[in-house]
Amino acid sequence: MPGLLIDTLNGRIGPKVPLWLMRQAGRYLPEYRELRAEKGGFLALAYDPEAAAEITLQPIRRFGFDGAILFSDILVIPHAMGQDLWFEAGEGPRLAPPLVDGAWQALEAVPERLDPIYQTVRLTRAELGPETTMLGFAGSPWTVATYMIAGQGSKDQGDARALAYRDPAAFQSLVDALENATFDYLLGQIDAGVEAVQLFDSWAGSLAPDQYESWVIGPNARLATRVHEARPGVPVIGFPKGSGEKLVAYARETGVDAVGIDETLDPVWVARELPNGMPVQGNLDPLLLLAGGDALERRTRDILQAFSDRPHVFNLGHGIGQHTPIAHVERLIAAVRSWER
Repeated sequence: MPGLLIDTLNGRIGPKVPLWLMRQAGRYLPEYRELRAEKGGFLALAYDPEAAAEITLQPIRRFGFDGAILFSDILVIPHAMGQDLWFEAGEGPRLAPPLVDGAWQALEAVPERLDPIYQTVRLTRAELGPETTMLGFAGSPWTVATYMIAGQGSKDQGDARALAYRDPAAFQSLVDALENATFDYLLGQIDAGVEAVQLFDSWAGSLAPDQYESWVIGPNARLATRVHEARPGVPVIGFPKGSGEKLVAYARETGVDAVGIDETLDPVWVARELPNGMPVQGNLDPLLLLAGGDALERRTRDILQAFSDRPHVFNLGHGIGQHTPIAHVERLIAAVRSWER
């Protein structure tokens, strides 16, 4: 029997709401910190199938979430396309050479860099019960391109935005290459055992409306269509963080099966404006989970009530913070599990 999460992503409304948290496999867990101290840095863990599978399973064992999200990173795609990737302590990822002109063609692709990730999926799926959905993911082309062009994260994604205005043909070429690499990567995950995939467009909110149509809606729509055609029945979750009112166009035009909602959006507004029956995911503020207290339970109930008439996957508006107390996560889970429509 399929699990509660996959049922919900397929549009079914049941008496209970499934729950998983973005970044649930990671630094807030003592068992993760212990394994990282033993094994080394983040990238070493992500490319070690046994370690990455163990990390993916840790929050399932501790909390019993309805979905296990693959432990990896969105920047493995540029790494497989030929950029060097490393993580600076306390500063985040670095990619070299920066593609300030969008010229990706000189990179020498190393697709075998993704093989350990597919093995992670296989190992994890073998340990999960049928009630737990295995979730894969990739970064959306716009967001990944911003890192490839700047060589690192940035506050306003200025280098990528400027290139898209200055030389849209060069930027389109990079986006096309990313679409193809991402499609192959998602299929590799699905064929290894993933049952649903999420497209993270973490920097969707930095674009003007016309650019949003070109670089967020367009690529995500093409990816969703290709995945649906190649692997019918595998749900695609789109998470265009920071989209604001443009979320409605994203939901209507991309063809994704479910939409992730960040914490800045009013769930009552979302429930009213999105297409009837479309599954939603979200949208508790990660900082409220960090803070805890009675406000955490009140807001959890408000979100559940707002989405009570449509398929809803409870989640955060972004990733769980590394300093989040375990007790707060347990309180959140108890509030969601006790809710009945």
